[in-house]
Amino acid sequence: MAVKGLGKIDQKYDGSRLRIGIIHARWNNVVIDALVKGAIERMLSLGVQESNIIVETVPGSFELPYGAKRLAQREEKNGTPLDAVIPIGVLIKGSTMHFEYISDSTTQAIMALQDKIDIPVIFGLLTCLTEEQALARAGIDEGKTMHNHGEDWGAAAVEMATKFGRNAF
Repeated sequence: MAVKGLGKIDQKYDGSRLRIGIIHARWNNVVIDALVKGAIERMLSLGVQESNIIVETVPGSFELPYGAKRLAQREEKNGTPLDAVIPIGVLIKGSTMHFEYISDSTTQAIMALQDKIDIPVIFGLLTCLTEEQALARAGIDEGKTMHNHGEDWGAAAVEMATKFGRNAF
């Protein structure tokens, strides 16, 4: 199975003036930590200043939409608004319907969040059938057949904030 990332982006985006929030779940922390690291490293490579990457945590993926909303609101209230936010979570299917309910409801809430906070919200939720799939998508599988999707999310945040964010027009 080949999984591709963003591919070639249409230009190199300058993230030096951006503030980007990452909010991540604490479940499946080995995978989460790798994804967060990948997102941060990619944003740094695109010029985002380390001091302008705000990282917060929530208990699980279900809490990501609310946490992302409150993070954006907090930063706005403090006079340091975010240009994009990346909710990062990992859901791995188990033997009950829990996976389907959480995956669907969290996906819908993350999508709707963009209109509520009016900044790009990057979809950083892995929904995997197995732990091996999650490890592969975090770039930490033993076979190294995948890449770290966090890198894609960091690049997407910079691109979206630069092209369509609050200071883009």
